[in-house]
Amino acid sequence: MGHKAAQYISQLDHARCDGNWEAVPELVRKVRKHAPDRSCLALTAETECAITRTTNVASSGAQDRPRTARPATAIPTPDIDVASQLPKLLQAIEEESNHPGDKFQAQVCLGWLHWVLGEYDLCAVQLPEIPQQEDSQINPADKSAEWTTVCTLKAVYLKANCFARGGELKLALAAFRAGLAALGRIWADQVIGRQLRYWAELFLTEFCMLSSQAIRESEASLSEPESLASYRSWARFWDVMAAPVTGGFGFKGSVPRRRIWNEYYLALSQILEYDLPFPDGYVSTTAGELSTRTQLRVELKQVEATYQALLLSETSFPRAEEEREEVEDFVHHVVKNWSILCGRGWREHDLGPGGRNSLSRGILDVLYSAATKTYHSTAILRYLFIVHLSVAEFDLAFKSFDSYMDIVQKGKARVDKTGNPEPSLDDDATVLETMSQCIVALCRYGQRPAAEKARQLAAELEDWLSKLPQPQDNATPVITEGSSVMQLPVHPHVVAQAWQAIGLSHSHWSRVTYEAASRTDIQTKAIRCLRRSLAVEFGRGKDVRSHFALGLLLAERRELAAAVEVVKAALTVTKDQDEHYDLLQGPYWQQRALIPVWHLLALLLSARQDYVMAARACEGALEQFKSPSILFGKTDQTFRSEHLKEAEAKTTTGNSRGLVDDMDDAEKESILEVKMTQLALVELLEGPEVAVNASFELLTLFSRLFGNVSAQLSLHPPKATEPPKTSGTLRSIKGSIFGHHDRSRPPTRQVYGSMSSTSTIMPSRPATATTVRSSAPTIQITGAENGSMTEVSRPRTSASSVNRNRTGRSNSLKKRDRSKSRTRASSVGSVSNAPSVVDGEVFFPVGNDEAEQADIFTFSSKRQSGSGRPSSFSRLRPLSHLSHLFPSKSTGLSEAENSYASASLLPLVQFPKDKERTQRVTILVRVWLMIAGFYRRAGMNEDCKGAITEAQRLVQSLESESARDPSGSGSLKAAGWAERKSVEDLWSDLWFELGELALAKHAPYAARSDFEIALTHAPNHPSAIVGLSNILLDIYSEKLLPPPAIPPLEDIMPTLHLTNTSKPSPHPPSALPDTPLGLATPKASLAGNHAASVLSDDELPEAYKATRLPLSDRLAARDRAYGLLSTLTKLGSSWNNSEAWFALARAHEESGQPDKAKEVLWWCVELEEGTGVRDWNCLASGGYII
Repeated sequence: MGHKAAQYISQLDHARCDGNWEAVPELVRKVRKHAPDRSCLALTAETECAITRTTNVASSGAQDRPRTARPATAIPTPDIDVASQLPKLLQAIEEESNHPGDKFQAQVCLGWLHWVLGEYDLCAVQLPEIPQQEDSQINPADKSAEWTTVCTLKAVYLKANCFARGGELKLALAAFRAGLAALGRIWADQVIGRQLRYWAELFLTEFCMLSSQAIRESEASLSEPESLASYRSWARFWDVMAAPVTGGFGFKGSVPRRRIWNEYYLALSQILEYDLPFPDGYVSTTAGELSTRTQLRVELKQVEATYQALLLSETSFPRAEEEREEVEDFVHHVVKNWSILCGRGWREHDLGPGGRNSLSRGILDVLYSAATKTYHSTAILRYLFIVHLSVAEFDLAFKSFDSYMDIVQKGKARVDKTGNPEPSLDDDATVLETMSQCIVALCRYGQRPAAEKARQLAAELEDWLSKLPQPQDNATPVITEGSSVMQLPVHPHVVAQAWQAIGLSHSHWSRVTYEAASRTDIQTKAIRCLRRSLAVEFGRGKDVRSHFALGLLLAERRELAAAVEVVKAALTVTKDQDEHYDLLQGPYWQQRALIPVWHLLALLLSARQDYVMAARACEGALEQFKSPSILFGKTDQTFRSEHLKEAEAKTTTGNSRGLVDDMDDAEKESILEVKMTQLALVELLEGPEVAVNASFELLTLFSRLFGNVSAQLSLHPPKATEPPKTSGTLRSIKGSIFGHHDRSRPPTRQVYGSMSSTSTIMPSRPATATTVRSSAPTIQITGAENGSMTEVSRPRTSASSVNRNRTGRSNSLKKRDRSKSRTRASSVGSVSNAPSVVDGEVFFPVGNDEAEQADIFTFSSKRQSGSGRPSSFSRLRPLSHLSHLFPSKSTGLSEAENSYASASLLPLVQFPKDKERTQRVTILVRVWLMIAGFYRRAGMNEDCKGAITEAQRLVQSLESESARDPSGSGSLKAAGWAERKSVEDLWSDLWFELGELALAKHAPYAARSDFEIALTHAPNHPSAIVGLSNILLDIYSEKLLPPPAIPPLEDIMPTLHLTNTSKPSPHPPSALPDTPLGLATPKASLAGNHAASVLSDDELPEAYKATRLPLSDRLAARDRAYGLLSTLTKLGSSWNNSEAWFALARAHEESGQPDKAKEVLWWCVELEEGTGVRDWNCLASGGYII
């Protein structure tokens, strides 16, 4: 073949590759002239040019035809002489033997001709087999090979299209997968011809659309390894063609390019939603080092970003009557994927840098961008409310909700008036669910203004429910009253959620309302709404959240029998024991949701005086997880040096992680609260000395749950003097948990020696619940610095002190000795199984074996016998010891109900790091103050002062951080969003504990000053008001006399004389007479002086002669106490505070009102009958929502 022939053949190949069909006829003529042996090539090129011209003319005349995924077919062919072209091509194919490429191209052209003519069966028969070509054989400069590649893609496309037309999707997809190798030239070339680009895009477009159709029709599964081959090839083609390829349509009559990306995004969304195995076919080699979840997230976000850019660039702002359904559908899938990625089923390290917070911020950007292409979209505003809430931007979240409700209400009114439905307007079910979410968020994270807004919103929600059509068996549209638009009935589950939200709003409002007279009615309405949400017809009779809120509300009203029944119903619901994982809620989500319910059961049992079963209920909260390693991770108990521990911490595998590492702070706090209640029971049953030793476990558990929260700040030294270095007086939080050697243990000999020699202070009034209620819980978990479980050295007590604690156990149970009116039966020791009547029902104490009851959990004194002894939460036993509480018979729940517990209405909220640390430090302050209470009641006053000092340092750090807040949003006075206590409240708690310590040191006037300071920080602090009022009433009744103006010489410090404890000062050995000799006897002189010193109540003696306060001062003290207590008992925080009511009864008695005092005392007795070992506010972070 001559030089010219080769040149013309090359030019012909270039013209065909570039789509220059105008030059093809002339080049075909020259090839026939100079290369007669390539007649097959010339005939093929001539036929291809004729087909292309004909299809282009036909396509340009059919612009109004609906676009499909393939070009026009079966068109008239005036330029093609079919009768002569077909035999010529068949003859040329048979005669061609020297050039296989020319023969292959002719065969493809023949099949193409049949396809254009609509002869699809003949097309499938005439198309040749696809030649296999290695990547190493690809020569980018060989245009002949490039056109062969074009013909290969054309042949695959035509054959797969014929299969698809016959309904054989699997064969079509198999043909496309076989042709993917032909795309190797595209991946290798930098510059490719127009025809190769055209047919490659046509090939991939048809492949992707057929894949999505097969998935929708269940002809293919996304769980197959190569299920995403078409989409990933499309994405790779998009990257190669990045410069010339934009949005719009790839070719005439095809689908928009963004449609392919949309199908790709929907496929990945299904894999994420159903938690399918990650398809690893055609994955880029760079992703091999990442985990499958990380690869899925990265691929999903890349496709999302590409589709978002195309969608928003090709979408204009709508007119008033237009809708943007594609934008809202995209937003819907984006938020749905976000809810899964940011749920508890995905861990933080699977989400890349920034974790959930960074991912949520990206979703906010998507939502605000989509809002620029829509007009008053209720869906986007609803999603903005949810996502802003998840990143703890509460103000923006509730502003979004207000805008949402404004648009919805106006839209509903407009629809009712005109009768024209608006597709973009949310339906009733969605609106009700969104309103329920807002009410729950306001109640959980807000303060009193939020509770008031929740109450108003609940009233609107109740009105909305009253206008809904009644649910029917068949979901047929109905016309509601006052509207001419057909509406679907709301699903019963949504109605149940709405009634639950209404009940929660009334419950929270009952705590914060100032109208004491209406509190009972508000609580009754809340109970009625919560019971209605559990109705059988709604199908949510097993909702744990409704059961918990209802049980807690009944417990606060001292309806213990009803509360126990509700809690039993929540704990005996049928669970799927094999399903331990949920994509949104995470592993063991049912057991985690039941931890506060078990805690509530423990408090209810303690209120019913069954302390043994209350302790076992605390164990049951953690025994749900079968093994401590599930909850806290596996640990290696072998010894390692510090540098080895640090090295291993960097390469820690997932085996050492437990459930607590993936819990949010609210769930961790619920575990810590169970521990604190368990320690309170330890103090009640074993005495405060044992609780002091067990308090080390509380600090260790806090460290395991929350890590190190110590602030790196240089603070001023606290005012309190530094106490000795005992278990409660360490210099830092880290040292308190992981002290060197035995620094953290108390000096047992000196401490218990001083305890035996110290006389106890008799209270000035009968002991009531709060004298023990301020103690703490017991879970024994030992933690290490790196968050792993290790064995930690524990404080030891001497054998004599242990024996003394055991022998004095019966005395520690005299908690509620109300003036000898009644005593509680001992719950340990020899326990009688005789039935007793409690709360109007016969109640049988449990346990036949005295030894078994005594060993309710591993007490501190017993745990010290062996270093390897498991802790109280490590010694897991089956829950059969609580089986008598839960009868096998169903508690009124329908067996047909299949919903165990609803998914949480609220997203997982991610607080900023500083906010998260503030919350954790607040919890640690409460822990230290509880430990201080243990020390104080154990008579270890110096250690108590040290624990208070630790709390003081923490509060100082919070105050300093709040003052340096650059945003200026930090407030010391009032608690903000999601804050249980403000800094001022923490200061009030701290000063109250200092006041209690002063009382323990026989310094009532110093205690009065501390209580006064506490009230300057929090004017309605219940315990400080009760403590101050008792001192004021002691001053009025003159049980507490003023201190002498001039201290006695024999005392270094001023002494405070109590009438019932003061002793006469010793006389000097030789007293000199103070009157003239012979004028009067000493007795007469003393009597005369005493008579002269008697003054009326209104007269003021000299300061150095005063032995009592004037009547006006005492009356002022009594009246102030009465004013404080009467106001306190009207507040929602203390309406059921038995201590406050008891002090108020005394104020009535001192005021000469015995009838009122008697009435208040009977109410106090009723409250004490249902008071648990701790206050009900320790549950669910002080609220009703879990």
